[in-house]
Formats: sequence, structure tokens, C-alpha cells
Amino acid sequence: MENFKNYIEKNSDRFLNELFELLRIPSISAIKENDSDTRLAANLILKHLVDLGLDNCEICETKGHPIVYGEKIIDNNLPTILVYGHYDVQPVDPLNLWDQDPFQPYIKKTKIHPEGAIFARGACDDKGQMFMHVKALEVMLEHDGFPCNVKFMIEGEEEIGSDNLEIFVKDNKEKLSNDIILVSDTGMISKTIPSITTGLRGLSYMEVEITGPNRDLHSGHYGGTVANPINILSSMIASLHDSNNKITIPGFYDKVLDSSEDEKKASSLIPFNIDEFKDSIGINSEHGEQGYSTIERQSIRPALDVNGIWGGYTDEGSKTVLPSKANAKISMRLVPGQNWREISALFSEHIKNITPKGVNSKVTEHHGGEPYVAPTNTVGFKAASNAYEDVFDLKPIPTRDGGSIPIIALFEKELDSKTILMGFGLDSDAIHSPNEHYGVSNFFNGIETISKFYYHFTRLFKANS
Repeated sequence: MENFKNYIEKNSDRFLNELFELLRIPSISAIKENDSDTRLAANLILKHLVDLGLDNCEICETKGHPIVYGEKIIDNNLPTILVYGHYDVQPVDPLNLWDQDPFQPYIKKTKIHPEGAIFARGACDDKGQMFMHVKALEVMLEHDGFPCNVKFMIEGEEEIGSDNLEIFVKDNKEKLSNDIILVSDTGMISKTIPSITTGLRGLSYMEVEITGPNRDLHSGHYGGTVANPINILSSMIASLHDSNNKITIPGFYDKVLDSSEDEKKASSLIPFNIDEFKDSIGINSEHGEQGYSTIERQSIRPALDVNGIWGGYTDEGSKTVLPSKANAKISMRLVPGQNWREISALFSEHIKNITPKGVNSKVTEHHGGEPYVAPTNTVGFKAASNAYEDVFDLKPIPTRDGGSIPIIALFEKELDSKTILMGFGLDSDAIHSPNEHYGVSNFFNGIETISKFYYHFTRLFKANS
């Protein structure tokens, strides 16, 4: 294992060039006109797995974007690691806020990444992090080979809810059987302070449409006499939080589980500077549910936020209309105890109840996923901790992540195995935003850490069998 770093350094330019080839593909799963690009990305990943000598490599068709699968079973008596990742990416809008073409990757030095960061859509979420696992296979093959069995399952619909992966998992339980699932789609505290994500928030993603008159109206002739859908929608959205920034949907908090004392103790170990937090995103004050710290608000507490709102005239100049419709997309991040379908139903019922006379409301459920919490006393967690300590010379801190990976809770339910979330991104990497990037050193350190995980996991698994 001592030679892993040397091999990565000698092949660093090639590793980056291969990643760049993948990053150039605009595999946006949410936009239909990019369907051919998602397939192109899937085929490129398949080629890498074939070139590495994995067996049974295939493109698994779904009703949507395809899933890439490959495996190497060297001994049925050895443990099996299932690697999960995704090749689809978020839309790039607003395009004018990108410094350069989001699908023409380049490296630029930054304050946080003086050695350089890779700028491109998907650089961190999740192509860069997923590709670390592909390169980790190469690193191991060039040394002592795989210490255990490995399976790869890379999907193209994570950014739109993983509905077809859910079907695939349920239909292929034997094929996907494993002893641990390994995922890199999260982050760590800083470049020098590693952490292992032990919890993810769930998600309920909804859309609300408010309809008033049967057409746009002249705001002079009708203003003040007809309910304006934008005014109504704005008022309804404002009412979803009270003066303490607590969510007002009846029953929303009923099943929220409080964090354990061990989790609270671990949370207190996380280095956090509120001034640095505010400066990093250009705000002068934090905002959120009263009675909780910023770290608690972004990890162990639920949240409701508007992700987009539109209606009426928004082009250049003026057009004095009273719009017939207004729309908003709203996401709710959920915590242990909350079920996303129950929360979606509560949200829909509440919108119906607060819709005033003069307009009609329609709620559309887009997608969602359950919260996930992993224990810290498993072989997988200990192996990951050892691997991080090998590379960073520090024991990683267990943390709860505010984001969501909808499929993770389903993995445990259907495949009866735990997931280890070994992320190497940073909060400053601007995932889902313009100028998304990923530190070059994070990419290479991730490859090395993942490679070492295989050996630690195999050793500990054998010792505990």
C-alpha cells in the first residue's frame, strides 16, 4: 500500500485527462434533449470497467437512463464491496454566472485549492468522486490486485430521484448481494480534516401551481379586483414558516427523532467558525430555526425551501399584466423519523387548506427519499476510519450531512447491507451551482484512501468472521 501514492503521482496527468473526457459530456438527466449524452457517459464508464478487466460488464436498460454494471468475483469466501455512484449531473442554469463553459473542464488555482481545482459541472457531484473508484481499481491492480470481490453499479438518474434504480435494485437482489456498499457523493470538513458522513437528510420535492383568471389580464383594468396568483402564492409560501422560522405544516415535526448523546458529542468536535461560514457565501447573518446552531440546522433538523418561483412577465422592459398562473418548486429536507411520502401528503393537504377563494391550487409530487443514519461501530466504518488516517494522519470525525441521496435508505432495506459514505468534496465546491469545482488534491487523496479501504475492510472482515 505504500506505493499507491507514487503510482497515483506518476499517472496524475492521465487520470485527470480521463476524468476530463467524462466531464465534457453534458449528461443532464433532467433535460430530455440530453438523453443521448447520458448514454454516451454510461458507455464511457462501461469501457473503463471493461479495460480494467471486470467481468459481466453491461449496460442495464431502464425506462429512463441506463445503469452501468460490472464485477470481479475472485473468491466467494472473501467479502464483496458494491460501489455505487452516478454519472448524471444537474442542469447548468444560470449559464451566464459560469466563468467558462461548464462542460469544458479546466484547472484553476483558488484560495482553498492553491494546487488547483477542476472546474466543470459534475467535477465534484458526482463524476469526479465516482471516477476515483474507477482509478482505485487500477491502483490496486497495478500492485497486489483486488483483496476482495467488487461490484460496480453506476446510475444516470440520481439527480432526478433514482426511480428506475429502485426498480433495478428490487429486481436484482442476488446480483447486487454484498457485504458493504461504498459511496463517494458527500464531503469532508476541510482539505486537512477528514470526516465520514454517518447521516443524510431525506427529501420531498414538490411543485405548487396557483391558477386564477382564465387568461393574463390588464393590470389597470383588473388590478385590485381579481386575486393575483403571484401575490397569493407568495403569501402562501411566506406562511409556511412562523416568526421563529419553524415550519407550520400540521404534523410536520410529529415523528422527528432527536439526536443521540453520542451524535451530539461528535457534532461538538466539528470545527466551525460562523464568520468564515458567512464570508464563504457572502451573507451578513445566518438564518434558520430558533434554538438550534447553524450546524444543527444544516444536518439534524428538517428544512423547507423554495427552489424556484415564476409567473407573469419577466423579460426585458415592462408589461402590465395580472398573471393567470404562478408556480413554485419547493424542497423539504427530512431527518430520521420522517417518511417522505407522509410529508409529501401533509404538504399537499396543507396547501389545499390554505388556498384562498378566488384561485385554485395544484400540487405535484416530483420525487423524494428517506433519511439515512449509519452506525459507527461497524467493520465498514472502522475500515474507512483507518484508510482516512493512513492518508491524512488524522482520525476522521463522524458527521451528519444536510444533503440527500434518495437511494441509500433503500439499499439497506432491499439489500440488507450498510453503506459507507466516503466523500472528499468540500462545502465550497459549489455543487449544483455555477462554477462547480473539485480540488485536484482531493481527487488524488480520494483515490488513495479508497484503495486502502479495500485492504482494511478485507482484513477486519476476516478478523470478525
